[in-house]
Formats: sequence, structure tokens, C-alpha cells
Amino acid sequence: MLYVFLSICCSVIVSILLKLAKRYQIDVFQAITWNYSIAILLTWFFFKPVLQFETLKQAPFSILLPLGVLLPVIFFALAASVRAAGIVRTDVAQRLSLFVSLTAAFLLFNDHLNTLKFIGIAVGIAAILCSIPWQKKTANRKVLSNAWIYLVLVFLGFGVIDILFKQVAAFKQMPFTTLQFLAFIIAFIVSLIILIIRRINKLSKITFTHVIFGWILGIANFGNIFFYLKAHTALSNSPSTVFTGMNIGVIALGTLVGLVLFNERLSILNKIGVALAVVAIVIITISNH
Repeated sequence: MLYVFLSICCSVIVSILLKLAKRYQIDVFQAITWNYSIAILLTWFFFKPVLQFETLKQAPFSILLPLGVLLPVIFFALAASVRAAGIVRTDVAQRLSLFVSLTAAFLLFNDHLNTLKFIGIAVGIAAILCSIPWQKKTANRKVLSNAWIYLVLVFLGFGVIDILFKQVAAFKQMPFTTLQFLAFIIAFIVSLIILIIRRINKLSKITFTHVIFGWILGIANFGNIFFYLKAHTALSNSPSTVFTGMNIGVIALGTLVGLVLFNERLSILNKIGVALAVVAIVIITISNH
């Protein structure tokens, strides 16, 4: 469970860094760009991806290209959501994005919908509705009126990314880590092109501070993935433990950090949403067994 705990910590650290970015006037998009550069280097160092021309010709670029584009775009939406809605609500939206991939499992991958899954999805939808700050005047005045837009983008975006990663995992002609490495490269190229355009239009100023912040963000982001894969390897006979522990742990620790460090006040409805999110994840995990 140590790897699960470390993965949870890295995931929440990403949210904390995105929250602090505005305070220290960090160009978030630039930080996200450099985040992928360090992710590429760390993936190369730890996973030793196999890159040969003959092998690369078989790569599923029809999946990798949209994945590479969505990764930086949704990461930026995540950053906007953390700033507008706070860490707690954003973590709930991100974790509940599993319902998007569950829906795809029924429609695209011929998964079976049993009673428990149906109940879990229903509870999850209720959790999402309760977690969104519908009122403009909330207990936390820092929550912006358009926060729900970013929360929906996070919810749908991470769900679609999860679907694409499932399709990548189903591609057996190449190792998953090599395909992930290629996705990071595409994400970095897409981000870099946008950053260059922003620099030409004088919307961004590339400084070493932003690069360093992006690298720190990238280390935390990579650590989340690295320890998550390590946890699945160490607990190969109990994947549900990893899945449940990860999702509930991020919501719990994210809520604690949001309340203690950033004084994020939740309405009663939001608190009910957080509780329902945990219940929904437990039900879905049980339904798979």
C-alpha cells in the first residue's frame, strides 16, 4: 500500500502546485509544457521504452494523436478548475470521470451492466451534481461563477483520456510504457507549438522560473503514474484495492489539503457530494467482483 499512498500524494501535489501557480504568477500553460519534457526524460530513464523504426510503424497513431492533444488541453482545464473551483471539487470531478469510461465500456467494449454498477453510476451522477458549486454566492467566495464549466471539462476530459488509454493498453503489438512515452512526446510537441505561437503574439514570456516550476510539476505528475503502476505490480492479485484506495485516497487527502491549507469552504451540498463520490467508487469496485 506504500506505492498507493505515494501515488495519492503525488496526485494531490499536482493540484497544490496548480493552486499555487496563480499566487506566484506562474504561466500555467508554460509550466504544463515543460512538465511533459521532464515526463519524457523520466519515462525514458525508468521504463527504457523500445523505439525502433519498424516498431514505430505499427504504433496506433489514430489513438496516440488525439491522446497527445487532449493531455495538455485537459491539464490546462484542470489548472483552471483548481483555481476557479478549488482542489476539493476538482479532485472529485477528476475521480468521478471514471463514469465516462464506464459508459464507454458498455457502449464500445461490450461490458455488462449489472445492478450494482447501475446503482454506482446513479450515486456517482448524484455526487457530481452535489459537488458542482451551482450558486454564485457560496460559502467560499473564491469560487467563481463559471467554475462549473471547468469542472465539467475535467469530468468529461479525463473520462475520454481514460478511454483512449484503455485502447492503448489493448494494443498488444507494443509495450504500454513505449506507447505512453510516444503520447508524452506528442503532448510536448503540441504544447510547445502553442507556446511558441503565444510567445510570438507576446502572450507568454519564457523564463527559467516557469521551466523549473514545470519540471517540478512534471516530476509530481510522473510520480503519480509511476507509483500507480508500481502499486498494480505489487498488488497484482488485488487490483480493486489499488483502484479503490487511489480514488478514495485522492478525494480524502485533497479535501483535507483544500480545507487546511487553502481554507476552501464547502456547502452542505458539496460535502454530501464528496461523501457520495466515495460511496460510488466503493460500489463500482465491488460490482466488478
